[in-house]
Order: sequence, then structure tokens, then C-alpha cells
Amino acid sequence: MPSGSGHGGSRPARSSPAAGPRGRPPRPDPAGAAADTGRAVAGRRAARPGRGVSAAAPAVSVGEGTVGAMSTTETLSADRILEATEEVLRRFGPSKATVVDVARALGVSHGSVYRHFRTKAALREAVTARWLGRTEELLSGITEGPAGSAEEKLRSWLSCLFEAKRHKAGDDPELFATYAVLITETSGVVDEHLVVLVSQLTRIIEQGVRGGEFGAPDPVSTAQAVFDATARFHDPVFAREWRRPAIDDEFRAVCELLLRGLRA
Repeated sequence: MPSGSGHGGSRPARSSPAAGPRGRPPRPDPAGAAADTGRAVAGRRAARPGRGVSAAAPAVSVGEGTVGAMSTTETLSADRILEATEEVLRRFGPSKATVVDVARALGVSHGSVYRHFRTKAALREAVTARWLGRTEELLSGITEGPAGSAEEKLRSWLSCLFEAKRHKAGDDPELFATYAVLITETSGVVDEHLVVLVSQLTRIIEQGVRGGEFGAPDPVSTAQAVFDATARFHDPVFAREWRRPAIDDEFRAVCELLLRGLRA
């Protein structure tokens, strides 16, 4: 601090503005005051980061990867938010992860996230649908593939579903456990997922009926029965059994039993 500014120091003389007529200070110029106010507001706006984007936000380490903060020129998309949400869920789990955590990982305000997903529940539903959709897309390649008999497709489809679920449970147990919780909270998303899977099975069985491979008078109910009969190999509640040494032999035995029952 400058000397003399503490207690007991001499107080500097107060300067007075130049006096106008009759010793009164001059009146402020309205135009000049407005200009000064305009410059101050413009300065504050220039210093303020873009709406919904946190300037100079640091990268946030999440799990084994890092979710980098977005640059001010990068467009915030729903896919980018879902990607960050998945990483945040992996790190904190479903009970502790918040929208604020997702926004912080992206380097944006939580309001920016809410502009894409109106509620926390909507965000969780979307990230769950994205996770389940990967399996749907993988299996669709088998269902829609031009080559192969219906029996080959059915065997491949069931094997692919089992391997996909086992892969997720074994390679990323934290995220798998997280989604096991989210699935109980987003029953509508799960119901839609199951409809997609059974419809894929239905198309395979319909192909088998047309080609004379399968004798199934009602492909829809038959597809549902096949799906239910193999639940042990794709329902997350059975995930602990998927590590058992005999599980592959048991899976093949169930598949053979189903195929024998389907053959015309």
C-alpha cells in the first residue's frame, strides 16, 4: 500500500473538478455519458464467453479416457453429449452422475446440455437407447444379409447376441452394471429394443418358412418363443453365469434343440 494510507497517516487533499459559472461543477454531457456506458457494456460482452460455452474449460479425465473440453468454435451435438454422458456414467455410476458433470466434461454450461435434452431422465433414456442400439445394428447385419440359409442366420444371430452381451459384461463391467440400473429406469426404451430384436428374429424365421427350412405357422409367436428360450444367454440378470466354463456348451445345446424343433 502507498505510504500514509494506514491509520494515523495524513489524508491526501481531495481534488475538485473545474468549477463552472458561480463556482458550480460543470454538468455532465449526456452524449458523453451514454458513449461511456455503451463502451462499458460492449467491453463486458466481449469479455463474456459464448452462451453455453465455458471459455478455457480444462479437459476432464474420465475412466480410462479423457473427455476434452469443447472449443468455442465446435458445435455441441446430441451425439457429443451422449458420448460424454457415457464416460461420466462409467466414472461416477448412475447414482452420482449428474447433468452438471456432463457439462463440465464438455466444457459447457449445463443449460447447453438441457437445450438438447430437456430433463435428466431424457438424457438417460437417450444414452440407454444409444447403448442398446449398437446391438441392434450389429444384429441387423445378420438379419438383412443376403447370403446364408435361415438356419445359419438364426444360429449366427443368437451367437452374436450372446457374444455382444458377454463382451460388454466382461470387458467393461462398470458400464455394464450402470446400464443394468438404467434399464430398470427406462422401461419404454427397453421395450422398444426388445420389439426390434424380436422383429429381426421374425424376419429370419419368415425366410426359413418361405424356403421350406422351418415349419412355423406363426413366425411372430415363434420368434418370441425363441427369444424367451434363450434369455439365459442375453438377459443381464444372468450375466454372472456367462463366465462359467460350461456356458458355451450349454448355449450350443439350447440352439440345437430350438433348431430341431423349427425344422420342417
